[in-house]
Amino acid sequence: MGNETVLPKQTQVVICGAGTVANSVAYHLVQNGWNDIVVLEQKKIGSGTSHFGSGTLGLFKPIADRNLIMYSIKLYRRLQELGYDIGFKQCGSVNLAQTKDRLIALKRQMAYHQATGLHCEVVGNKELKNFHPYLKTEDLEGAIWVPEDAVAKPQAICKALAKLAKEGGACYVENCQVLQVLTENSRVKGVETNMGTVFCEYFVNCAGMWARDLGLKCSPRVRVPAIPAEHFYVTTSCFEPKLDSMLPCVRDYDSHTYVREWEGGFMVGGFELEAKPAFGGSGIPEDWKNKLPQDWNHFMPLWEKAIHRLPILKDVHNPVLTNSPDNFTPDGRWILGETPEVTNYFVSVGMNGNSLQGAGGIGKAMAEWIIEGVPTTELIPFSIQRFLDLHNNRQYLLQRTREVVGRHYSIMYPHQCEYKYARKLRCSPLYSVLEKRGAVFGTRMAYERAVYFDSTYKGKFYGDPLPRMPPGSFYKPKFFDFMREEYLACREGVGIIDMSSFSKIEIKSSGSQVVDYLQRVCSNDVNIPVGGIVHTGMQNELGGYENDCMIVRQNDNSFFMVSPTNQQTRTFEWMQRNLPPDHSVALTDMTSMYTVINVVGPKSRDLMSELSNSDVNLLPFTYKKVNVGYASDVMVMSFTHTGEPGYCLYVPSEYALHVYDRLMTVGRDYGARDVGCLTQRFMRIEKFIAFWAEELTSLTTPFEAGAGHRVKLDKEYFIGKFALQRQKEQGVTQRLVFFVLEDIDPDIHIWPWGGEPLYRNGEFVGTVTSAGYGFTLDKLICVGYIRHPGMTMGGSNDRPVVTNEFIMARNARYEIDIAGQRFLAKPHIHAPHIPHVNMDSTSRRYRPTVVSLKTV
Repeated sequence: MGNETVLPKQTQVVICGAGTVANSVAYHLVQNGWNDIVVLEQKKIGSGTSHFGSGTLGLFKPIADRNLIMYSIKLYRRLQELGYDIGFKQCGSVNLAQTKDRLIALKRQMAYHQATGLHCEVVGNKELKNFHPYLKTEDLEGAIWVPEDAVAKPQAICKALAKLAKEGGACYVENCQVLQVLTENSRVKGVETNMGTVFCEYFVNCAGMWARDLGLKCSPRVRVPAIPAEHFYVTTSCFEPKLDSMLPCVRDYDSHTYVREWEGGFMVGGFELEAKPAFGGSGIPEDWKNKLPQDWNHFMPLWEKAIHRLPILKDVHNPVLTNSPDNFTPDGRWILGETPEVTNYFVSVGMNGNSLQGAGGIGKAMAEWIIEGVPTTELIPFSIQRFLDLHNNRQYLLQRTREVVGRHYSIMYPHQCEYKYARKLRCSPLYSVLEKRGAVFGTRMAYERAVYFDSTYKGKFYGDPLPRMPPGSFYKPKFFDFMREEYLACREGVGIIDMSSFSKIEIKSSGSQVVDYLQRVCSNDVNIPVGGIVHTGMQNELGGYENDCMIVRQNDNSFFMVSPTNQQTRTFEWMQRNLPPDHSVALTDMTSMYTVINVVGPKSRDLMSELSNSDVNLLPFTYKKVNVGYASDVMVMSFTHTGEPGYCLYVPSEYALHVYDRLMTVGRDYGARDVGCLTQRFMRIEKFIAFWAEELTSLTTPFEAGAGHRVKLDKEYFIGKFALQRQKEQGVTQRLVFFVLEDIDPDIHIWPWGGEPLYRNGEFVGTVTSAGYGFTLDKLICVGYIRHPGMTMGGSNDRPVVTNEFIMARNARYEIDIAGQRFLAKPHIHAPHIPHVNMDSTSRRYRPTVVSLKTV
């Protein structure tokens, strides 16, 4: 089979697009024995954005990206060995640092790359000349050399993969435009085109910058939030003498430029801080290649910086500027996976300026997902389920794309780098009030959340500008003192935290079917008394997490579920797909209907008693509906998300401002204070409470995460039971461990923020998943999974078991590598003992605070 002029009537898989990513998916499907495949291309193979591209292949990326790019490099090397002229060269790269903070950022990355098998090293200014003699190095702080980085020809690889896919049985149909993806019961049924209709079982959207529009040609519509931005690079003519073809790639992050050797000259590209949506932000024209302005005024600042870094460019005559548009996503990460709207509809798009880099690994991962029905590697950072409908709004995308391009080369300070465009979209009813009280906001799932509160803010009445996030730091955050005040309120008085962004789902049925359903999808026992609350995981067949949630039993046949903010789409879709086929159980997303306020601290009961005139002496993990102030039907739950005593209030949103006002006004007598989500995060870590997508993923289990007590293996079948049963009998090969850092000064040293390698007796055994400051311990803390040495990169099922004895052995010395410096880390199987200040230890008697006129 090969190129066809007639569209088949039926096939197993239809792939839309014939660029590098699409051809890689087709190639890997045929490599796995699936050859009933049709690839539809609206023009010619490789005529879309795969026609352009820098051809750079960089491994110095987060580990999930690196794993896929590493496979891409192996695949392209193999293609070259098979005789394909793809221009593959492992020339290496130098990653430059102009500032001390940039060098810290690079050293933090280098620490986990070295530990996990990627060769890289710090080089000084003088050494850099040995790698690249044309570089100006006097103004640099240093660089990282990565010898395994490579370059190749994007068009050649695109065509080579298509040829191999055809040889394996895939059928390519050119000049074929998709008009509609046909569905039946929200499952792929076929594809209607200008050449007729082909019925299929699977559909893969690899349509590049046309992917978003293609997603809308479906019922129900599929959201693919990615639009093209203008993306520029300059090529020079061949130098005399010709440049060494093995010159390493140069990434000058602080200048937002990259440089590589190109046909004896140079290619210079950039990721500008303020990008432009392609085609003026309107639709993609038919003759789009003729609508790409060569905007030298826009690119000139980057070109001048490139000349500063490589003075040899000053002598270049008639450099050629190419406008090479590509799809960019709202967060700068690829979009991969099966869509939540339509079963068997897969997406592989959003390559963010370099489709070649990930294409090999993405094609393999997507093919295996289609064949196996589940991902075979960790793809959570790229999941299409991380988005909501709002992310697919064209106006939102046009604004976000302006800055997401430049963020690829910006320093991402942990928890301190927020977007400036497309903000104030999803806001709690309390947003404006919190803003006036000094809140500095960040976003999660486009939801505005207070990161911390600036307690020195006096308000606009006094002429104060709204507080803003200060410049980021890898050391102690510049707003740390505000966080300590927030912690003390939670520890000694009352902390008030707006947590409205959490996803909320009501699950109900007319009969008892809802109980049977939840018992099947939950690993804990959810058949609890009415008014009870249970913390449970929802597992996949391998025992990994699909959800971590709280479930509240409202009555015999109605439950209310609370799960992490970024789980809103993923959880709803997973639960929906596991519903009984008789439609006896209904799911309703209630996220926007309730404002969630955590009332935390030892005086929270006194405050709530005064506000509600009700008995709020609730047993742990129970709830009741009470009146708070004048508001009725407020769900008061006896747990918090911080590990401290207190309550979680689920307030009908129309009452939110009133309830908050009462809490803060009456709460003044109890030391009430606003608390941000970063303080809450640190308090959770100190209590060893795991986070979704950090400690809890589809590849980690409750027994590995120390949550085995929430798994009820004695109940009837639930999804993942057999895998968990087997794991309990055989033991775990990785275990989540809490660490207290002993010889590090939080006021002087760089902090751990996540991703740092962990060593046991000098051998790499794991990676930090979450880190922060333990306010009660007064030390830096972190958590991470520990495995046996040599077992951290995966392997067979007979990996050695990790026991408590192994973790806590007397001769075990643990260290954490932070930007190249190792510090002693003391392990704990459970959270360290922290004196608990409970609500019963405070006086029940009301004692008014004397308020001076100055504070009124």
